[in-house]
Amino acid sequence: MIFPEKFQLKNKIAVVTGGAGLIGSAICLALSEAGAKVYIGEIDTGIGKELCSKIKNSGLHAQVIEMDITSERSVESAVSDIIQSNGGIDIWVNSAYPKTSDWGNKFEDVTLKSLRKNVDMHMNGYFICCKNVLEEMRKKKSGILINLGSHYGVLGPNFSIYEGTQMTMPAAYSLIKGGIVSFSRYLATYYAPYNIRVNVVCPGGVFDNQSQAFIEKYNKLNPLGRMANPEEIAGPILFLCSEAAAYMTGQVVMVDGGLSAW
Repeated sequence: MIFPEKFQLKNKIAVVTGGAGLIGSAICLALSEAGAKVYIGEIDTGIGKELCSKIKNSGLHAQVIEMDITSERSVESAVSDIIQSNGGIDIWVNSAYPKTSDWGNKFEDVTLKSLRKNVDMHMNGYFICCKNVLEEMRKKKSGILINLGSHYGVLGPNFSIYEGTQMTMPAAYSLIKGGIVSFSRYLATYYAPYNIRVNVVCPGGVFDNQSQAFIEKYNKLNPLGRMANPEEIAGPILFLCSEAAAYMTGQVVMVDGGLSAW
C-alpha cells in the first residue's frame, strides 16, 4: 500500500461526541476530509446541524445524532442506531465537555456537590461511551477509540498565568482528565486482544478568545510562544485514527506546544 493512503479513512464510520464544540468541530472536519462518514454527536442538535451543513456543502459525509453522554439510555440508543444503519462503528472520539454553571470557582469555593456532579457528567460520561462502543467493537474485533484528556491531566497547573484575570484552572478538571488518562491506558490493554486501539490526546491551551492578559502570560510560558488552534489538535487525532498509527495503543499524546517538555 502506498504510505499516504494509510492516512485515509475512506468508508470508515466515525463518531465524535461533543462534535460541534470548539475542538470537536475541527475533529469532525478532519475525519470527514480524510473520507470518513462522520456522526456529530451532540446534545444540542441545532449547532450540530450547522456543522453538518458546512461539511456536506464541501461535498463530504456527515450526519447529526442526538446524544447526551451523561445518559446511558441516550448513548445506548445512539450506538444502536448508528450500528443498525452502518453495520458497525470504526472510530469513536470522546470530545464532549459537560460542566456545571459554577465550573470556574476557585478550589476553596468548590462544593462537594459540584465536584460530584462534574465527575458524574464528564468522567462517568466517558465511561458510558467507552463501555458501549468498545463492546460493539469487540464483536467485530476491530476499532479505534480516542479520549480527549488534557495537559492538566498530566501536569500541575502554573497558576501565575491566571493572575490578573477572572480565570482559574478548575480542580475538577484536573481530577477528571487525570482519571481519563489512566482509564484510557486500562482500556488499551484490556481490549488489545480484540484488535482495538485506545489512545488519549492531551491538548494544551487552545485559543478561544480568552482575556489578553491570560494569552500573553500563556504565550510566554509556552516554548512555541502561542496557544493552539483547534485544527492543531485535530491533526494528531486524525493520525491516531489512521492505519499509519496501527502500532500505537495506550499512548498519552501531548499536544501542548512543548509545555510538558520544560
